[in-house]
Amino acid sequence: MITGIKGTRFRRAAAVTVTTGAVLAAGAFGAAPAGAVTTPTIAAAGGYVMNNGTAKTLYTKAADTQRSTGSTTKIMTAKVVLAQPNLNLDAKVTIQKAYSDYIVANTASSAHLIVGDKVTVRQLLYGLMLPSGCDAAYALADKFGSGSTRAARVKSFIGKMNTTAKSLGMTRTKFDSFDGIGNGNNYSTPRDLTKLASNAMKSATFRTVVKTKSYTAKTVTKTGSTRTMAAWTNTNTLLSSYSGTIGVKTGSGPEAKYCLVFAATRNGKTIIGTVLASTSITQRATDATKLLNYGFAQ
Repeated sequence: MITGIKGTRFRRAAAVTVTTGAVLAAGAFGAAPAGAVTTPTIAAAGGYVMNNGTAKTLYTKAADTQRSTGSTTKIMTAKVVLAQPNLNLDAKVTIQKAYSDYIVANTASSAHLIVGDKVTVRQLLYGLMLPSGCDAAYALADKFGSGSTRAARVKSFIGKMNTTAKSLGMTRTKFDSFDGIGNGNNYSTPRDLTKLASNAMKSATFRTVVKTKSYTAKTVTKTGSTRTMAAWTNTNTLLSSYSGTIGVKTGSGPEAKYCLVFAATRNGKTIIGTVLASTSITQRATDATKLLNYGFAQ
C-alpha cells in the first residue's frame, strides 16, 4: 500500500548490556542478574517477540491491541493458498483486467502483472510476498475461492482466511480483504500475526519464498511467447541488513503506518515477531533489529 505518512523521528535507544562491573557498582540498588539485557524501546505502537522453537514470549508492547495490518495480511493469503488440497504450484492463472484495474483504483503496491499473461501459482506467491503485489493477491483469491462470479470467489477466499485464523487461535484477528486494503474491518495484533507467521513457516514453499531477496518470473504471453518480467525485489530490508533473517513480510498504509513481521535464525535458535504501526520504513527495520537482538540475548 502506498502512503505519504511522514514518520516522526525517534532517537534510537542504545542497547545496554549490564556488565559485571556495573552489577557490582549497582550494589546498593540491588544487583542485576549476570548477563541481563535492557528491554528495548521501539517506536512502533505494538510489538511481540517469541522463541519460535519453544513458543516462549520474550517481549510484548500492546501485543493484544487490534490494529490495521497493511500487507502483513498477505501472510494469511499465502497460508490459505498453500493449505489447498492437491495444490499444484505450477498450475497457470491467466491475469485478468480486473486485477490491474484494482491496482489503479486503489493506488496499490503491484507485481506489475500483464493482462492476458499466464502466471504459475508459484510465481504469484513470489509476486505476492516480495513486491507485495495486490494484483497477485487478487489473482490468488480469484483462483482459490469458490463461486460462479469473481466477487463470490473473493468473498469465499476471505472466508477461508477467517476460518484459518480461528483454527490457529487468532482470537483478535479479522480479515475483510485478501491483501490488507480493508474496508474498515481488517485487523490483527502483534501476538496473532506472530502466531500466524510461525505456523506459515512450517511450509517449505513459504519459507523459500519469504527468504528470497529477488525473483525473476518468466510468464507466458497471450501469443504463447515467454515474457521475462522485471525482477521482484523483497520489501523486507532485514534480509540484507540483519544476519540470519529468514523472513517474513512488510506492511504499510495510511492507518497501518509501517509494519513488519520478522524472523531470524542464529546458532539453531529462531526468533520470530511483529511490530505494528511504526513510524517509517527505516524505523520498522530498526525496531525489528532491536527486538531480534533482545530475543537472541535471552
